[in-house]
Amino acid sequence: MGFFEKLKQGLSKTASSISSVFTASELDDEFYDDLEESLIVSDLGMDTTEAVMDRLRQTAREQHIKTVDEAKLALRGILADMLNVGDPALKLDTKPSVILVIGVNGVGKTTTIGKLAHQLRDQGKKVLLCAGDTFRAAAADQLEIWSERAHCDIIRQHEGADPASVVFDAIAAAKARGSDVIICDTAGRLHNKQNLMNELNKISRILDRELPGASKEVLLVLDGTTGQNGLLQAKQFQECAGVTGIVLTKLDGTAKGGVVIAVAQALHIPVKFIGVGEQIDDLMPFDARSFAEALI
Repeated sequence: MGFFEKLKQGLSKTASSISSVFTASELDDEFYDDLEESLIVSDLGMDTTEAVMDRLRQTAREQHIKTVDEAKLALRGILADMLNVGDPALKLDTKPSVILVIGVNGVGKTTTIGKLAHQLRDQGKKVLLCAGDTFRAAAADQLEIWSERAHCDIIRQHEGADPASVVFDAIAAAKARGSDVIICDTAGRLHNKQNLMNELNKISRILDRELPGASKEVLLVLDGTTGQNGLLQAKQFQECAGVTGIVLTKLDGTAKGGVVIAVAQALHIPVKFIGVGEQIDDLMPFDARSFAEALI
């Protein structure tokens, strides 16, 4: 199954809901009301849905759109445009570059790191994993399993160690081994935001001191099934860590996926990858037009 087919399968629940609206015979108030309801149910949220509907009505007037099929094409274009809020490519211009992977527990951070490491190795980069989530039992063990699958080195310490000290060790190892990219796992604790902010700030200070001028990506992993809670998570992590990109995971047919449109609009953070399965090569670079086409 190709990428677009996996994406369509992953968004099938939402696509089916929205597609049913486009069986209408004309662009009347009932059509617009039904479409608005389907977008809200698809996790775009009220504010983003209202913005989408305003743009669709304006486009319909300006382009003299008369048919439901024309409206569908216009809606695809609007959603793709709303998702284009920044460069979806990773910026890894220095040696080493750093990728911090953040997000609440259970969203698939460790799996994402393993898949990303595999992808970067396939591009010829030497990757070093850093087990910075020292608070969750077995987090480092899980990351080590992925390091073996992706054929990457890993730096870890004992459970409960200071995450910043693990990052410090990883930087020293990366310099000694000539690594191209360090991918750091981090703890996913939002229930105490101040502790999380302090921890991420400490890690950032270590990176700035030990690798001044290094390229740094901060990727927030969001579970595609979490709905509007994902927008709340994104806002809080943006305050804590300065997120540079979103990874949307668990597009397995139950996900709605619309939350990334809300995040893109509210925070202007680009989606950089989507997870469309459990296999090591099931992390795909994000393409806004393909995503909109699979959604609509």
